[in-house]
Amino acid sequence: MDDALPPFDIPPEDWAATPHSVRSVVRALVTVTATYQQQIADLLHRQTELEARLNLHSQNSSKPPSSDPPSAPPRLAKTPRGRPRGAQKGHERAERPIPEPDEITQQRDHYPPSCPCCHDDLCSNRNDACLQQTQYVWELPVVKPIITAHHYHTVCCRGCGELVTAPRPADVPPRAFGPRVAATVALFHGRYRISHREVVDLLHTLYNLPISLGSVVNLQGEVSVALAPVFDEVQEAVAAAPSINVDETGWKQAGKSLWLWTVVSALATLFCVKATRSAKTLRTIIGDAYGGIVTSDRGRWYMWLDDRRHQLCWAHLIRNFRALAERHCGLGEWASDVLEVSGMVFRLWHLYREGTLTRAELQVVLEPIQAILYVLVETGLRRSDAGTGLCVELLHHWDALWTFVREEGVEPTNNAAEQALRPAVLWRKGCFGTQSDSGNRFVERILTVSATCRQQQRHLLPFLTASVEASWQGLPPPSLFPTP
Repeated sequence: MDDALPPFDIPPEDWAATPHSVRSVVRALVTVTATYQQQIADLLHRQTELEARLNLHSQNSSKPPSSDPPSAPPRLAKTPRGRPRGAQKGHERAERPIPEPDEITQQRDHYPPSCPCCHDDLCSNRNDACLQQTQYVWELPVVKPIITAHHYHTVCCRGCGELVTAPRPADVPPRAFGPRVAATVALFHGRYRISHREVVDLLHTLYNLPISLGSVVNLQGEVSVALAPVFDEVQEAVAAAPSINVDETGWKQAGKSLWLWTVVSALATLFCVKATRSAKTLRTIIGDAYGGIVTSDRGRWYMWLDDRRHQLCWAHLIRNFRALAERHCGLGEWASDVLEVSGMVFRLWHLYREGTLTRAELQVVLEPIQAILYVLVETGLRRSDAGTGLCVELLHHWDALWTFVREEGVEPTNNAAEQALRPAVLWRKGCFGTQSDSGNRFVERILTVSATCRQQQRHLLPFLTASVEASWQGLPPPSLFPTP
């Protein structure tokens, strides 16, 4: 070993004059130094990763704004448009419509009692000197439940002496509450995220309705059964849509981790509770033969999709590069360049959305920007401190970044799916998930119908009521889609 090259760049002549005992100590120091250097490098890398995780917030990751720590930067202000806050000059006024005569419950006439100038009595004067002024006042009625007593009589058959009791008519609810009560229970809990116990209290406060906690849960099950065919109809419509947005979030069933998926099309929104988030699960939701365009984030369970029929979310991409730009290393300038190019992409996209650019013009002006971004991403591959895996992924699925440029009706972000999930996330935080499979089915169906009605600007309560009525009477359910 002593004949090997001297360590620490010691000149050969000095090394040759070094005693063997000293050489052994130097060799040991070389080994220890190499070990310490590797440990220091590992610790520095771990420190960088921990600092990056500590600095994650809603603007550079998928974390919600509610989880931002006090140290998070203020939310990015929108670009000033040079106009004052509030209503703009010439905007259309938002006014309540004048009610029709048959909508007015009661009317009262008011006359001046006396003249404020001479104090002359005007009580006997009922002649209008000019056009009367009208004030419409809307008030909530004092609600009392409609209680119907159904008497089922039993008579004796004169022919055979059999006692025969009248059957329940098809239009009579099977139990103590009617379809509007069932629909209201589902509306309160599934749409407005009110807990079961508060639903009981709210129904008693607003409607003087005596209802128990068990009845609230049972009525939700009735509504879930009624919405089953409607849910199937939505799933078929979504699987046939030309383009969809897909996302997922965590869900709980009795403490077990599940996943709540959402699929958003132009006409409908579908929710499904599944055990996993995987490519197989996605296929069971949209079908193996789905031929439309899927917009999603860059989860690995989406990467089996054909890049020409897949749009990756640019909002996720920007957050990832913003996180890299905020790291305390040499990434700032490179990541800032990527963010600047991404901003140019969105500025041009907004010009297209406003009608300033045609699609052909958008494709032309984006060609040099695509080339610049490609060079920047390739540059990231050669940086040891850059998000190498991110750059490899982007280059491998490059076509999936630009589907929105090629195809009509495709957005560059997955905002539609993320916005659809927000009510579900708030519900999960308030109720901590479900306790059974039947509870999951109710979640799927009420969220699906609620979101789809909102998309189509339809009132949810009448639709739920009609669905329950049809289910109890054995009739076909109402449809969420217009008949051709």
